[in-house]
Amino acid sequence: QVQLVESGGGSVQAGGSLRLSCAASGSISSINVMGWHRQAPGKQRELVATIISGGSTNYADSVKGRFTISRDNAKNTVYLQMNSLKPEDTAVYYCNVHRPRVLGLRAYDYWGQGTQVTVSS
Repeated sequence: QVQLVESGGGSVQAGGSLRLSCAASGSISSINVMGWHRQAPGKQRELVATIISGGSTNYADSVKGRFTISRDNAKNTVYLQMNSLKPEDTAVYYCNVHRPRVLGLRAYDYWGQGTQVTVSS
């Protein structure tokens, strides 16, 4: 079985920084998309950032220039460095590992349980 465990959440003041980590355990290939999503109270879950196995990244407009996603394929771990945090970043952050249908490989979509990030004014 594959499990994703997030860590690094917490409470900070506006302008502060946090580094989230997500480690995938179990049998899993590094040929996939790893990313972070977040859900604020009363809002839909939204994509924050993704990174493919080759290193290409994608960010939501709201976090560009402030957040940096990275991954360690050997450790099956994805990170999210969050700088210049704003109160609007307050949400539960979820780790995701996804692979669409790829020729010769099975598809999957795994989610972590989430970690709370709170940014005060």
